[in-house]
Amino acid sequence: MKDKKLTRSADDRMLAGVAGGLAEYLDIDPVIVRLLFVIITLFGGGFVGILLYVVLWVIMPEPSSA
Repeated sequence: MKDKKLTRSADDRMLAGVAGGLAEYLDIDPVIVRLLFVIITLFGGGFVGILLYVVLWVIMPEPSSA
């Protein structure tokens, strides 16, 4: 069994790879994660989803090139 690590996606990225990385880690379609970010942003007053994305962008490491 391969150890899963939460990293930003190198392949499936539209901006920083956060949604793609979360989708790879959770083994779900990245469109679902992106839609969740949009829903959180719309229903969070336009700030919560963006803030969450930026925080994850800062704390999630780039994938190793190994």
